Amino acid sequence: MSRNSAAATAEKTESPAETPQASRPRDLLSREDCLEIYRQLYLARYFDVRLIKEKKRGNLTGTLYSSHNQEAIIVGSLFGLKPTDWISPIHRDMSAFFLKDAKFRWRDANRMGLTIEQVCSQVWGKVTSPGRARDNWSHIGSREKRIIHSTSMLAGTIPVAAGVVYADRLNGGDAVCLTYNGEGSTAQGIFHEAINYAAVHKLPVVTIIENNQWAYGTPTQLEYSQRDFARRADGFGIPGIVADGQDVFDVYDKVMEAVEYARSGQGPSIVECKTFRAYGHGDHDDDRAARYRPPEEIEKGRSRDPIAVCRRQLLELGHLSEEEAAKYHAEGKNAAEASNDDFPPEVVEFLNEGIKFAIAADVPEAEEAALWVFKESGR
Repeated sequence: MSRNSAAATAEKTESPAETPQASRPRDLLSREDCLEIYRQLYLARYFDVRLIKEKKRGNLTGTLYSSHNQEAIIVGSLFGLKPTDWISPIHRDMSAFFLKDAKFRWRDANRMGLTIEQVCSQVWGKVTSPGRARDNWSHIGSREKRIIHSTSMLAGTIPVAAGVVYADRLNGGDAVCLTYNGEGSTAQGIFHEAINYAAVHKLPVVTIIENNQWAYGTPTQLEYSQRDFARRADGFGIPGIVADGQDVFDVYDKVMEAVEYARSGQGPSIVECKTFRAYGHGDHDDDRAARYRPPEEIEKGRSRDPIAVCRRQLLELGHLSEEEAAKYHAEGKNAAEASNDDFPPEVVEFLNEGIKFAIAADVPEAEEAALWVFKESGR
């Protein structure tokens, strides 16, 4: 993938019909792969819907950061990775922690991703969480599973990712790291410093920009003067690609191009995924977001639901029959409207297992609150 071809791609997000058929990574996917991607979209959506319901019922504390309407970015970007690749998720990518290396083996505890029990334990603040309930939500990671710990400072883990894959290269590895960032984080100095470093050393870091049109309460036109945030790449001499963030297969195509470019030793890329944030920045912002975003903007932003877009493509490919396609319809529904009947039974069952495990697990002993804060004798 040359810089010129990447720049040309960034000028226009192509529809599947416009993209040359023989050149797309998706064309190597089997029917089973495509149906697994479809199931994972439902799983990511149900995780979001179910947690919002649990919070409304008073069963959860802390802030929830919804990924509703952005699931295609998570599923499409993760699906083609090797188990040995690294990821660096952010707060709106909670399902990425258990979808990493989850292809056809959701319940395999030995895969290179967290289990649903671990992720639910993190949300519920139980001792069985990876961080032993030191914090909730996305502030977790795993060196063993090759997940860089999330922080609240978006773009702050890009230099960590650069260091991780630099070390991997020195040790003879071929790992690539995907870092996820909101479009607002691209204005930070650390974003530019880290990507410049990765570009100079040709490090295999793929920076995914989740452009959901709002940086908390700031619209994109007050964030950046260009149409596409992918143009941030131009100053570093690296590819900048635009993907349709509502189309899981377009995300897969664009991210896989960037991943293979990085793995071949050519260096980093930026992939901007254009999407729309369905709710507020977090659930604490939902009421306010309904005031600073006009209803017609929200309706338009949610009009191309990732699940519906994927279903239509599977029908066109013959991977789904009309009868199969009519079974579940979670798209276009918010958390209050969606029910278990809108999701495949295996999705509901899988998440129920994680939630039941988390609810039954113990909270940490009170004495743990003082651990790992200061250097202590003998520790």
